[in-house]
Amino acid sequence: MKLIDVVQQLAALDSEQTIYVRQPWSQLSETNVAVEGSEEEKKIKGEGLSYFLEIFIARDFIDDWKRTQKRLPTDEQSCARLIEYATNDA
Repeated sequence: MKLIDVVQQLAALDSEQTIYVRQPWSQLSETNVAVEGSEEEKKIKGEGLSYFLEIFIARDFIDDWKRTQKRLPTDEQSCARLIEYATNDA
């Protein structure tokens, strides 16, 4: 799965999960989700993916950001803004 796929599916994903992404972060970076502390998380980290954001934080951030925009952002714009947030503000 790619980061853009996760952004497109944020509303449907389990808010208890965390997003892990292969660096350098981009819309097409390899991405997976898992519950922190789980065996799946250990496997994902072992494959070289690193912490990005928790699903609930990503969802809240994107929802709040969209409300400030004059036009509904595209998934690509939302993904770019989420990468910016995770890189600089989280």
